[in-house]
Amino acid sequence: MGNGVREGQVDFKRQDVEPVTSTHLPSDDNQEKKKVLNSLMSGALAGAVAKTAVAPLDRTKIMFQVSSKRFSAKEAYRLIYRTYLNEGFWSLWRGNSATMVRVIPYAAIQFCAHEEYKQLLGSYYGFQGKYSNIVHVFIRISREEGLKTLYRGFTPTILGVIPYAGLSFFTYETLKKLHADHSGKLQPSPPERLLFGACAGLIGQSASYPLDVVRRRMQTAGVMGHTYSSILLTMQEIIREEGLIRGLYKGLSMNWVKGPIAVGISFTTFDLTQILLRKLQHSTNVER
Repeated sequence: MGNGVREGQVDFKRQDVEPVTSTHLPSDDNQEKKKVLNSLMSGALAGAVAKTAVAPLDRTKIMFQVSSKRFSAKEAYRLIYRTYLNEGFWSLWRGNSATMVRVIPYAAIQFCAHEEYKQLLGSYYGFQGKYSNIVHVFIRISREEGLKTLYRGFTPTILGVIPYAGLSFFTYETLKKLHADHSGKLQPSPPERLLFGACAGLIGQSASYPLDVVRRRMQTAGVMGHTYSSILLTMQEIIREEGLIRGLYKGLSMNWVKGPIAVGISFTTFDLTQILLRKLQHSTNVER
């Protein structure tokens, strides 16, 4: 009897422990790597599609942000129309290649980080034609103003990203959860995703908009002939020269048009790309 008990214990250990160490852990590692890669690819595509879709509006908004000219919808339309007549249709996307260099890695990392932190914490919680290409931009700015100039406006960028990204992701995930609770559907439809993303963009961009204006002013100070030494001094000068609302919130109404569109497209593209990649991986595994 004593021997029988000892043999049973040995058999239990062999059957239970060995498969875990030899098969399950490598499989989990591979799944995690695929998940991260999917998030990076989906995020990169989401950022590229969204920014390209609203590039003409974004370019127009920036041109008002970096100048002291008063913004209005009528003036914005005139600027877009004049650009189209004088420089052609594709000139409205001038500088978009430089935007892609920045946006693609940023969006990839942002969405991937969001997915990883969500898993850990839970689901609820160009300038006007002076430069020919982005390489020319780096070379010319480095020679004329120094390498440090390339990081001008870095601090307001970081400060602006915190409320923008935080509120955007929080709003989007909250709306998806509320939708699931009330409708009983696990996933919203693409139009519903667009709507949730639009709401998220509206809230996130409105909260961080003054810092976006400050960032643009500091980044283009050399081009526009101004000198801005700090965030607070830049804000003070903008308010003194143009007023609080007309200065720090210049172009916000255009942002209410392009922002929800961009964020809606971004979130929807990311979610649908994730779903597509999972289906492709699943079908590949089944075939094997």
